[in-house]
Amino acid sequence: MVNRRRHKKESEGNKERWLITYADMITLLLIFFIVMYTLSKIDAAKFETLAESLAAVFGAGGMVLDSPGPQVITGTPPEQVQDIVEKAQLDNLKKKLENYIQENGLATRVSVTTEERGIVLSFQDNVLFELGSARLTPRAREILDKVAPILADTPNYIRVEGHTDNLPINNARFPSNWELSAARATNVVQELIREHGFAPQKLSATAYGEYRPRVPNTSPENRQLNRRVDLVILRSKFAEIEPETLPILTTRNNSIKEE
Repeated sequence: MVNRRRHKKESEGNKERWLITYADMITLLLIFFIVMYTLSKIDAAKFETLAESLAAVFGAGGMVLDSPGPQVITGTPPEQVQDIVEKAQLDNLKKKLENYIQENGLATRVSVTTEERGIVLSFQDNVLFELGSARLTPRAREILDKVAPILADTPNYIRVEGHTDNLPINNARFPSNWELSAARATNVVQELIREHGFAPQKLSATAYGEYRPRVPNTSPENRQLNRRVDLVILRSKFAEIEPETLPILTTRNNSIKEE
C-alpha cells in the first residue's frame, strides 16, 4: 500500500516537470526582448560592450553576435542596428564640430544642429563672404581648413546649400538671389575638392535663394540669420534618393576613356 502511494506521487511529479521547461523558455524570451529593447536605446560604445558580453555567453559558435561590430547576424545588418551605428558616428562628428566652434569663438556665427536628414553645419554669410559677393574670404579658407579634416572621413554625402535674405540683388554678375546663393554653394564645393581632396561624387551644391528662410525677414537681425551657407551631412538612408554614381567618361584625342 505504501509503495502504491509512493509510485502515485512520483507519477504526479513527473507530469509537472514540463512547467520547469516552460518557465525556462519564458525566462529566455524575456531576456531576449530586454536585449532587443536595450539595443534600440544604446550608443555604439555600449553596443560593442553588449556584443562582446553576449558573444562570451553564447560562445564562439557564430549563432548570435559572433564578433562585436555593426552586424548582429551573418549577412546584411538589420536596419535598426545600422541606424544605431550611424547615429553614434554622426553624434561624434557633431561633438567635434561643436568643440571647434567653441574653441574658436564662432558660436554666434556658426552653428551645428541635428535634423532628420542629418547634421547641419551652418555658416552665416559674413563668416565666408563679403556682402553681395560669392568670393571666399581668407578667413573663410582658414575656417574650412579646420572643418574639412573633421568632415573628410565621413562616408556620407555632403550637400552644400546656399541661402539669402529677401532683399533683391540685380547686377552684372548676379541677376537675382538664385545666382548669388548658387555661386556661394558652388565655391564652397570647389574649395573642398580643390584644396582638401574631397571626392566630387560625395558633394553637391544646391541654391535656395531667399525661399528657405530660417526666420521671417522682418528685421536686419533676421535677414542676417537667413543669409547663410549650410553643409548638410546626409544620413545614409537619403543616399537612396541621390542619382546613381556612374563611371566618368572623358574624351581625349577623339577617343573615349573611362576614368
